Amino acid sequence: MRLDKYLKVSRIIKRRTVANEACDSGRVSVNGKPAKAGLDVKVGDIIEIAFGSNTTRVEVLSVKESTRKEDAVSMYKSL
Repeated sequence: MRLDKYLKVSRIIKRRTVANEACDSGRVSVNGKPAKAGLDVKVGDIIEIAFGSNTTRVEVLSVKESTRKEDAVSMYKSL
């Protein structure tokens, strides 16, 4: 699954366009490397997102095409 779509489906970022812009501006890295929106996300990847002065780190636990709001939290683990 594409990185921007994963961020939206897992509800880490609310909108896919915002996720796409964050990737393009270099604020998202996967496994320590800057990532583009089209990067393929796999189970076990570590995603780092810089929101201003805050940094969010999550580990991908599962990749699903769609999920309910209640189940979205089970797709990743905060580090």
